[in-house]
Amino acid sequence: MPYFMEKEMKEGEGQKEGHEAPSSLPLAYLLSAGYDGKRQKALLKLYDPETDEILLWYDNTGHLPYCYSKQSAEELRKNKQLSSYPGLLRIEPEKRLDALQDQWIEAMKIVASNPLDIGGEGKRGIRNLLEESWESQIVYYQNYIFDRQLNPGMPYRIVQGSLEPVEYKLSPGVASQMEDLFRDEDAELRDYMREWALLLQCPVPHLRRVAVDIEVYQPVATRIPDAEVADQPIIAASFVSSDGIRRVLLLKEEPGEAPRVEGAEVLCYESERDLVTEVFRVLDEYPIVLTFNGDDFDMKYLRKRAQNLGVNVADIPISIGRRAASLRYGAHIDLYLFFLNRSIQIYAFGNRYRENTLQDVASSILGKGKLYPDSEARSFLFQGGRSVETGVSEFTYEKLAEYCLRDSELTYELTSFSDDLVMKLIVVLSRISKMTVEDVTRSGVSRWILALMRFEHRRRQMLIPNPEDILKTKGVTSTKAVIKGKKYKGAIVREPKPGVHFDVTVLDFASLYPAIIRNWNLSYETILCPHPECRENKVPGTPHWVCTRRRGLSSLIIGSLRDLRVSWYKPLSKNRALPKEERAWYDVIQNALKVFLNASYGVFGSEAFDLYCPPLAESTAAVGRYAMTSTMNEAEKLGISVLYGDTDSVFLEAPSEEQIGKLVDWTESELKIEFDVDKVYRYAVFSKRKKNYLGVYPDGSIDVKGLTGKKRHVPPLLKDAFTRLTEILGGVKSPEDFERAREEIRSLVNSVYLRLKNKEFDLKEIAFNVMMGQSIGSYKTKPQHVNAAQQLKELKIELGAGDVISYVVTRDDKGVKPVQLATKMDVDVGKYIEYLRSMFEQVLDALDLSFDELMGKKTYVQQSLFGKEIT
Repeated sequence: MPYFMEKEMKEGEGQKEGHEAPSSLPLAYLLSAGYDGKRQKALLKLYDPETDEILLWYDNTGHLPYCYSKQSAEELRKNKQLSSYPGLLRIEPEKRLDALQDQWIEAMKIVASNPLDIGGEGKRGIRNLLEESWESQIVYYQNYIFDRQLNPGMPYRIVQGSLEPVEYKLSPGVASQMEDLFRDEDAELRDYMREWALLLQCPVPHLRRVAVDIEVYQPVATRIPDAEVADQPIIAASFVSSDGIRRVLLLKEEPGEAPRVEGAEVLCYESERDLVTEVFRVLDEYPIVLTFNGDDFDMKYLRKRAQNLGVNVADIPISIGRRAASLRYGAHIDLYLFFLNRSIQIYAFGNRYRENTLQDVASSILGKGKLYPDSEARSFLFQGGRSVETGVSEFTYEKLAEYCLRDSELTYELTSFSDDLVMKLIVVLSRISKMTVEDVTRSGVSRWILALMRFEHRRRQMLIPNPEDILKTKGVTSTKAVIKGKKYKGAIVREPKPGVHFDVTVLDFASLYPAIIRNWNLSYETILCPHPECRENKVPGTPHWVCTRRRGLSSLIIGSLRDLRVSWYKPLSKNRALPKEERAWYDVIQNALKVFLNASYGVFGSEAFDLYCPPLAESTAAVGRYAMTSTMNEAEKLGISVLYGDTDSVFLEAPSEEQIGKLVDWTESELKIEFDVDKVYRYAVFSKRKKNYLGVYPDGSIDVKGLTGKKRHVPPLLKDAFTRLTEILGGVKSPEDFERAREEIRSLVNSVYLRLKNKEFDLKEIAFNVMMGQSIGSYKTKPQHVNAAQQLKELKIELGAGDVISYVVTRDDKGVKPVQLATKMDVDVGKYIEYLRSMFEQVLDALDLSFDELMGKKTYVQQSLFGKEIT
């Protein structure tokens, strides 16, 4: 469910005159959309680059909410509840393509006066009066975007009150190069690539914006303020903007000079209501407002606190939905949710941050963090209070102002670094997904793909199927899953050859699964199609067949995006002949495509996805296994030793340039998928476990995959030991160096073992640090970190989503204790030694070293009565 469904009937709340778009406007960018309940019209939020303001444009086409039924008009008329429904306007036939049956049908379009008349909550809504309905779950303003084929993030103009796209043209040079590059592609794919290029090449304007942060008085330092109640005063607010504003508002009841903060303006208020009013003025002034976790706290607290202070509802510019906060004029972007997106974290930022706190994200990406860690900041009581931890520190007005300002500064800079990279990325993702900038930053990739698929259905007059339609027509999977909990057999992972191997080359397929979807014409409507003549076009390793009559939507969309990224944008992003700024822009685009494409296969195998199609996901994985197996077999025919294979990567031992060239040529010729060198290791260490290895690059830097020691939550004592292990291995340049390395590793492991055994550590050194993904009450199970947080809650120390809990493993019944409550006597040293064993054995196995021997323990083997070895 899109995050802004709730705002459809609230958008008009508190609406003021002004900000309405004029009847004529040469250029503005579509950023957001909604529904004005008062006017009962769709509204669009347009960014005017001349004035740097948001202008509101209201629909003038007479567009109305609707849904579809497959019942005849006569059958619908017999439905007395429907025919007498007050919001029903009309029922009219409309031709729609039923893609599952590959035939045109006559569906009944049921038109209503407002969105709640179609899909209201509870029993309200026409969809609740029908046996079945289609397209009734789609949020109205998204329906509006799809029907009018609007492209969020792109330029538009207003002519005599009507909205028209501003045509963007590729430069003659770019257009010519693209035509030459994609000349041999299918006509349909070429058309899509031209359209994508227009969207992706069009420059993104500089967007005027402000980052906002508030601080709330805490009478108990360890208790987080409750935004639902907002019973404590807002004592500070700060703004950092793209037009140079750096300002702090302080609640300071006693007279005296305002504290000085370098590079910022500090304004003091005796009245909290006046301070809040000024915050609202700023929120109304800026076209884009940035927060970090503003949906759950800042915006929610501001609105509720203003109500408590008696501020008129019409003067509050914030509307609160079920999961998001929106503004009456500007677009509100919550960066917490954007950076929480796993695809953004992994593919756009290379897993540089692990915890989704402002401190961790900013320090990892910007190289600087909060002024004080959250735990330290929470220990300060504002009005003369003492630090709970130290008993001596105080949060002065100056410290409060600096602390609040830094949070806004970090939030803003997360969008401004590298020439506004994140803002550009958001706009490009908005263009690809057909979602508003607000929705795209709050939604996972599956919602992006679903929105784009719905957009394309409307474009082709295809009836968007319900999930049960696909399952009933396509059935379930035919292969048996290897991994417990999966529904079908997934990617191939060849057993690694344990040990140390020098001169290892890794080759991988360029966007393997997107390439498979493209080349094999895989889509929910083409897999197991209804045409008898297609049944011989089988997917390797499955009983499934694929349509040969028409190209599927997924194949077109994902295939065209994949080709553009691999053949055009990725090479351009690395082309040193281009200016730095141009390369950076191409890198933004190729990263946006990478984020999108890497999720394009998995969504069809997820029950949570509205176009869930198990045979489609199963077929994609099957072709992937076929491609990998064929490639590894061909490598061995060429005389290359294959050390390991995983999903889309093949690890080869000491291949020659000639062998690599022949393998690449064979793969691209036979499989029609690009295959190239991804990386080269001086040597690689493989354990017996799959997806666990360590590679050392020629410069001595380390590439660690799947090994426990690199994970962020691992206690510092163990993590530091693992880091030292990688440094030792990074110094190995030849097989002869391993004897020295083994001795260093032996000494390292033994020293950590003795520190644990003798309890020569500080509790913080052995603490696990885990971020709370949600509030304690929201967890259905109680993993260790939630168990520890619950113990703090019982002492009135509350942690919420985004907070980090530090705990140690203990010998008592609970098994864990928060660091604040534990002593060394509580620690289960045996568990930590087991963690150390588990962490190091992953590498020691490959080095032919025994953890027990490193601990000084002698091992022996004897035969049992049953002929089994006992150690």
